[in-house]
Amino acid sequence: MNTITRLFDFPYHQLEKYNLSDSLVTKYGNDWIKTSTEEYLDKANAISRSLVRLGVNKDDKIALISSSNRTEWHICDIGILQTGAQNVPIYPTITSEDYEYILNHSESIYCFISDSEVFEKINAIRKNVPTLKEIYSFNEVEGCKNWKELLTLGEDKDNQNIVEERKNSIATTDLATIIYTSGTTGRPKGVMLTHQNIVSDVLMSAVRVPLRAGDTRALSFLPICHIFERMLIYLYQYYGISIYFAESIEKISDNLKEVHPHVMSVVPRLLEKVYDKIYAKGDALTGIKKKLFFWALALGMDYKPYGENGAWYEFKLKIARKLIFSKWQEGLGGELELLVCGSAALQTRLSKVFCAANIPVMEGYGLTETSPVISVNDMRNGGFRVGSVGKVIDGVKVKIAEDGEILCQGPNVMIGYYKDETQTNDVIKDGYFHTGDIGEIDQDGFLKITDRKKEMFKTSGGKYIAPQVLENTFKQSRFIDQIMVIGDGEKMPAAFIQPNFDFLKEWGSRKKIAIGSTNKEIVSNEKVISRIQEEVDASNANFGNWEKIKRFELTPDIWSIEAGHLTPTMKLKRKIIKEIYKDLYHKIYS
Repeated sequence: MNTITRLFDFPYHQLEKYNLSDSLVTKYGNDWIKTSTEEYLDKANAISRSLVRLGVNKDDKIALISSSNRTEWHICDIGILQTGAQNVPIYPTITSEDYEYILNHSESIYCFISDSEVFEKINAIRKNVPTLKEIYSFNEVEGCKNWKELLTLGEDKDNQNIVEERKNSIATTDLATIIYTSGTTGRPKGVMLTHQNIVSDVLMSAVRVPLRAGDTRALSFLPICHIFERMLIYLYQYYGISIYFAESIEKISDNLKEVHPHVMSVVPRLLEKVYDKIYAKGDALTGIKKKLFFWALALGMDYKPYGENGAWYEFKLKIARKLIFSKWQEGLGGELELLVCGSAALQTRLSKVFCAANIPVMEGYGLTETSPVISVNDMRNGGFRVGSVGKVIDGVKVKIAEDGEILCQGPNVMIGYYKDETQTNDVIKDGYFHTGDIGEIDQDGFLKITDRKKEMFKTSGGKYIAPQVLENTFKQSRFIDQIMVIGDGEKMPAAFIQPNFDFLKEWGSRKKIAIGSTNKEIVSNEKVISRIQEEVDASNANFGNWEKIKRFELTPDIWSIEAGHLTPTMKLKRKIIKEIYKDLYHKIYS
């Protein structure tokens, strides 16, 4: 196959060029079970045949909900797409109310789920979703049909010719998937992406991401219902890369050592946590080992690509990599060649230190509405610059509006929001998609994101505040785990801070200070508050007087996806956090 125009063409391309024995690999119990490219397609075709037998027509909607990334999801994805139906991926952690809204709004007729926990949520609202005919589970779940019933139903190949006719009738401009993202009204918006949107983004990005074809392992753990990870899965298939699915974020450390991946995707929050753990281990060392660790770390913070620091720096870096940074690599499986980073702004110190450690972090930029990649860094040919999200990929056009907003045009831009012409027209104007991000392009063509347009705010004094810039600086403190800058319309910027409780306990023990045993006691401790004030003062020194955080309040909760503080890609849910801590907000500004 020379041409890839539809999403289901990717595994056929892989079969023709690579025919892997371990195309998709999932851990069940203690065993990693491999699915070959051939078996992957055989099962996908069985799903297509069974869906056709069940009466699935072109443009029907079928939901996919999984609490972890797994082989079955991708078999069903291709099986659904080949029938001309659309895949509606849904986050497993959303509320029952949102499940009900998305299933009704999309008019999904079938739903594939992962386990009993998801089944209980869907079953609870099933009577309120009249279009939903049946639910199929990947795991054995009491009271729920199992997806293997469809594999069995699809063993009869008599209607394969109908599947082939369906496939041949699908144009590259046909709708492939509807991905629901948070809306400004509180209701999720359904982003409509065609085969062309995602295929073009994969192929335009492929030349930028330095992957070794046919001989590489990827570890996948970011939510597959998010377009970032999903697009990468198609990219891995294009390159003939074996995809291993991590069990969970809690087990990722073990999975790294079991799989020894060459490439994986990350979000900044994960890198921050990895760095904090490495730092804590280095800080616990003694004597010459500790001195060497911090010497290497300081060297890493000064990193510049392409030997810009000169021969003496490169000589020292070579030593640091051998003595210290090689241990970092071992902790990440020992063979990691590339981290692909997206979803939010990455602290420049992390980009520098991981690249210094010979674990390149290729930061990119995009949105669900752009399938998602707009730009990405590339270590080769001078295509990498610390602090940027790289150069715009070929085939996509970006311009900066007068107010600094990034505008995008290209084959990767969505066709609109499902059943919502008003919101579609709000973001697609004069042929350009308005990203809502503020940025700039330097003279060499590197794109830099400075903030979200909707997140920037004015104080009552008329001064603009860019919260992400402040937050990334403050989070460099080991005492601060999460921070959200507030102050829209108020006289000064302030912040909610979730301390790094583990580090505070270690600090209290080391300093022989009784800080309390519970999080509530810790955030009320005057010595803790005083110590974090020192960190705030130090970070404030980087900003103008109008930007400085004048007051803060510590929160006793661990900010998490489950508790509603963070999105599945670990971004702050600002409105919700403000509502959760409205009493602290009034305390700051009363």
